Amino acid sequence: MTDVAIQPTVSAPPENIFPHPWNPDGSGSISTASLEGWVQARLARHQQAIDRLLAIEGPRTPENTLRRYDEAVAELSATGSQTALLNSVYPEKAIRDAAQDLTQVIAQAGVALGLNQDVYKALSGIPLDGLDDATRHYLKRTLLQYRLAGVDKDDASRARIKELQEKATLLSLTFSRNVQENVNTVTVEEPAELYGLPADFLQAHQAGADGKITLTTDFPDYLPVMTFAQSGALRRRMFLAYNTRAYPQNRQILLDLLALRKEVATILGFTNWADLATADQMMESAENMRAFLDELDVASKGGAEKECSMILDFARSRQQGLEAIDASSRGYWLEQYRRSAFEFDSQSVRPYFPYDRVEQGVLATAARLFQVEFRKVEDAQAWHADVVTYEVYEQGSSNREDRTTLIGRFYLDMHPREGKDKWFSAHPLIPGVFDHPEGEHCAPQQIPEAALICNFPGGKAGEPGLMQHSDVVTYFHEFGHLMHALLGGHQRWAGLSGIATEGDFVEVPSQMLEEFFRDHRLLATFAHHHDTGEPIPAELVMRMNRAGAFGRADWVRTQLFYTTYSLVTHTEDPATLDLDELFQSLYARFLPYTWIDGNRMYASFTHLVGYSSNYYTYLYDKVIALDFYSVFSRTNPLDDSTSMKYRRTVLEPGGSIPGKQLVLHFLGRNQSTDAFTNWIGEEFQAGASVYD
Repeated sequence: MTDVAIQPTVSAPPENIFPHPWNPDGSGSISTASLEGWVQARLARHQQAIDRLLAIEGPRTPENTLRRYDEAVAELSATGSQTALLNSVYPEKAIRDAAQDLTQVIAQAGVALGLNQDVYKALSGIPLDGLDDATRHYLKRTLLQYRLAGVDKDDASRARIKELQEKATLLSLTFSRNVQENVNTVTVEEPAELYGLPADFLQAHQAGADGKITLTTDFPDYLPVMTFAQSGALRRRMFLAYNTRAYPQNRQILLDLLALRKEVATILGFTNWADLATADQMMESAENMRAFLDELDVASKGGAEKECSMILDFARSRQQGLEAIDASSRGYWLEQYRRSAFEFDSQSVRPYFPYDRVEQGVLATAARLFQVEFRKVEDAQAWHADVVTYEVYEQGSSNREDRTTLIGRFYLDMHPREGKDKWFSAHPLIPGVFDHPEGEHCAPQQIPEAALICNFPGGKAGEPGLMQHSDVVTYFHEFGHLMHALLGGHQRWAGLSGIATEGDFVEVPSQMLEEFFRDHRLLATFAHHHDTGEPIPAELVMRMNRAGAFGRADWVRTQLFYTTYSLVTHTEDPATLDLDELFQSLYARFLPYTWIDGNRMYASFTHLVGYSSNYYTYLYDKVIALDFYSVFSRTNPLDDSTSMKYRRTVLEPGGSIPGKQLVLHFLGRNQSTDAFTNWIGEEFQAGASVYD
C-alpha cells in the first residue's frame, strides 16, 4: 500500500508564484529585515489590487470588481498565514518576534479592508442575476461578512471597531505566544516514580549529573505520564504543570480580550459576542448552539456516569482505601480498566506505531482513498531542517513536467523543539487559484500549499518515536484538514479556496478521516512491529477498538465542558466574570472526576483565541463526520466508490458551496444524529466484562 502512495523523491519544485518568507530570494536564508521586506512587498500588492478595484469606471462585474477584490484577499491570506506560521515554528526567537509584530500589521490591513465602505459599495454594485452558483455564494457571503464587520456603521463606530480589532489581534497573538514559549518542567528525584512507563520512554529520559530526571509539559512527555505512570504524585505534578502553562499572565489577557469582543458585538447591535460569531455559521445563532449542546448533554450524561462508576469500582478493587478518582488520575485508571475489561494494554500497540511507518501509512491511506500520489521533495527549502516537503499529484501522472496534474504542496513539521507551537494543527499557507482568465494585472494560477504542525514522538537519531493510539488518531485528523485544504484548493476564487467553508464545518473532514483508523485491514498495511516487522494482529486491533469504544460518553462530556466554557465566557459580562469559578463550576457540572485545585487550563486553551465562542464546532462536526462515515463500506472502505464521491462533493468544492448543501450533496439528505448516538454506545456492553 505504501508503494502505491509514495513515488520516488524529486528535486525541488519550481517556486510557486507566491515566494515564501523563509526563502524570499532563493538563498534559503531569512532575517528580520528580509521578512519585513517580504511582508511589505505583499501588502503593497494587496493595496494595488484594491486601488485597481476602486479605479474601475462604469458597470461593476465579477471580472472587473470581484476579481480585484479576490486578488487582494489572496495576497492578504497567503501573507498572513505564512507570517503566522513563522511566528509559531521558526527556531530563532528574533524571527518569531518579528513575525508576531508583522502578523499584527497584516491583521490591521484585514480589518481596514473589512471596513472599507468604497470596496463594499463596489461589490454591492455587482448584479447577482446571471452569476454562477459559486460566484453568487461568494459575493453574498462577502457582503454579509462586511455588514457583520460594521462597514455600514457611522465613521466614529467604524473607527472604534478598527481600534478594538487591532487591540484584540495583539492580545490573541500574545496569548498564543505565552502558551508556545512557556514549557513547564517536572523533576523526578526517585526513579521509582517512573514505574509503569514504557521502556523507550525511560531510555529517552536518563538522569542528569545530579541524579534527577527532568520531564517537560510537551505532549510526548505529558501523555505517557498521564496514561501509564503508576505514581499518583507524579501524575498530579504533571497535571498541574501542564494546566498552569501561561498562568497567570494569560488570565488578564483573556479578560481583556473578552471585554474587547463584547464591545465590538455591542457596537454591531448584537447582545453578545456568541450571537455575532454564529451569525454567518451553519449553527446560525447562540440559541441554536445551546439547544444543540443540551441535546448532547442529555444523550451523554447517563453513559458517562455509568462509565465513571465502572472505572471507580475497578480502581477501588485495585487500590485499597481509594475514595474517588481525581482529574489527574482519570486517564491512568481508564487505561488500567481497559487493560482488565478488554484485555487491551495501550503499550501493546505502541511497537506497531513507530513514527516513520505511521507517516507512510497515513500518506498511503489518503493516496488510496482520494486517488492521489505523494512525491517527496528532498531538496526543498523550508523553515527548519526537520521539515519534510511533499507534492501531490493526481494518481497515474508520470510526467512531472505536466503541471496540470499537480494538485498541491505540503510541509510536515511533526516533532517538538524549543520555541515551537506545542499543539497539533493544519496551516493553509497559499490559496489555490485556477480556471480564471489571465490578463493584465490578473494573478496567475497558483498551487495551494499547506503545512501540518505537530508534536509527535520521534525525530531524533536512534529514537523510533513509538506513538500511542491517540497519537495516530490525531495524525489522521490533521491529515484530513490537509487534504481538504489541497483538494479544495482548485477554485476560480481564492476566497473560496481550500478550507473556506463556514467555520463550523471545518472539522468534518478531519474527524471523518479519523474513523478509517479503526479498520484492521488498513492498519495491517503499515502498522508493523518496529523490531520484528510483524503486522499488527487483527485480534489486537479488535481489542483496541473495543477498548476505544469505552469512554466515548466521557469524551463527549469533556467536549461539552470546554464548549460551554467557551460559550459562557463570551456571553457573560467580562467585568464581573470569574474565570476560575466558572471553570470549576462547569467542570463539576459535566465531569464526575474530582476537581484539583490550581487547575488553570483556560490560560493555555488557545481555542478561546481561535474559535472564540464557537468551540462547539468539534461536537457539531463529529455528528456530521460520523454520519458521513456511516455511508462507507465496512468491508472495503478504501476502495469503495464512496471515497471519490466524498472527494468530489465534500472536499473539492472548498468554500464554494454552503456547508448544509455539502451535507445534502453527499448524503442526499440532511444530517442525522443517529450515527453519533450509535457511536457513543457502540460495544458499550463490553464494558460490563468481569475483571479479575
